[in-house]
Amino acid sequence: MIQFIYHYLPFGEKAFIKLYKAGVNMLKKLTDYVYYFPHSEETDRPVLGLICGEKYSFIVDAGNSPAHASSFLEEVEKMGVPPIKGVAITHWHWDHTFGIHAMNKYTISHHLTKKKLAYLKTLRWDDDSLDKRVQEGEEIEFCRDMIKKEMPSREALILQEPDVTFHHHMKVDLGGITCCIQHIGGVHAQDSSIVYIPQEKVLFLGDCLCPDFYSGDWSYDKEDFERIQRELKKYDAQYYLSSHFDPETPEELWRDLNQLSAIGEIVGNEVDLEKACFQFECETYKKPTNEQKERIQYFVNGNIKRKSRELF
Repeated sequence: MIQFIYHYLPFGEKAFIKLYKAGVNMLKKLTDYVYYFPHSEETDRPVLGLICGEKYSFIVDAGNSPAHASSFLEEVEKMGVPPIKGVAITHWHWDHTFGIHAMNKYTISHHLTKKKLAYLKTLRWDDDSLDKRVQEGEEIEFCRDMIKKEMPSREALILQEPDVTFHHHMKVDLGGITCCIQHIGGVHAQDSSIVYIPQEKVLFLGDCLCPDFYSGDWSYDKEDFERIQRELKKYDAQYYLSSHFDPETPEELWRDLNQLSAIGEIVGNEVDLEKACFQFECETYKKPTNEQKERIQYFVNGNIKRKSRELF
């Protein structure tokens, strides 16, 4: 898309790309009281949220580095919003937590998030240590590469645990605006939490709809995926913000989820990709596209993992 557009602009490619990147580092208004800092695929920076009440403001996620957190706070400072009351962490993964110390705000998370961060603090984050954990299967290549790209030097990196934790849910009153933090779990991260702002009908999803990619092949567990969807349907939302996508309307989000669920139903309990693809072709009278085949593989992998767990 970028390569197509800049040819039609008077300032050329370099200027356009500069403006495009600047847009990633700007807070965008979603509703009267909710703003978001867009995601960036370049170094896997997730969406950061800002909710502004009459008395206080509140942040969703802390960013994937001190630089990410600082860029966000600089934009917040320009807005002159009410004082920040705290930060909610959606789950423990590095891209959501490595900016906690730089945020320097009161931090809230699920109790499992705190447990995971306490462990991450015991690890070394230099290149050799990261490479070794990838070789041993504790870390994945994608995260290692993004960490190196986002933070070429990690000597000054300080990891920090949240200040307070909850087990099921927690509410934060900002004055006329409420943030409802709810644990939802899922295969991507067992500690995953979502943040709902009922007055604005906005739901921050974190990565709760993403597949599991930390325990072997990427996968979805059909039963767990259906459970999460049932939970999300309880919320009256006009906007959904997943951490690595643009905001979505209910029509956009549920259209994709329904397609994904349909693939999960077709796969059923099948653990053989070729047989699952044949089932898809019999049901739809079409061969699966590359994207559909990838999603079929995710559910097949989930079935394999489930059967493996059942053996022990």
